[in-house]
Amino acid sequence: MKRKASAVWKGGLKDGKGTVSTESGVLSNNAYSFSTRFENEKGTNPEELIAAAHAGCFSMALSAELGKAGMTPQSISTMATITLEMLEGGPTVTSSHLETVAKIPGADKGAFEKAANGAKAGCPISRLLNTKITLDAKLEN
Repeated sequence: MKRKASAVWKGGLKDGKGTVSTESGVLSNNAYSFSTRFENEKGTNPEELIAAAHAGCFSMALSAELGKAGMTPQSISTMATITLEMLEGGPTVTSSHLETVAKIPGADKGAFEKAANGAKAGCPISRLLNTKITLDAKLEN
């Protein structure tokens, strides 16, 4: 299975502008720029898109791991925080921190934590990222 996305950039690094689009059309010529990436201007950037991908991937992987353990979540809410740092070699994604809350009435906490750690290690985006990935997992009954 292959998925496609495209980016177009016009101009220099600081004064240029770009757009990103996905094959599905969910993103269609969404603007990004130096200021949306490295400053606080409103708009998207590659790191935000990686965070969205990681949060979505992890939530689905957690659902699968919970299913293997005989649990069906009512809901899973995950936030991924990508850290971009300026290092000697240039801007570098240094970590992805996952925060998830799963609502599973009557769930066993130990089984939940095992499933969460399995999802963290096994989700395809976690496996793609060559960075430290941390997790705070909470269970609501």
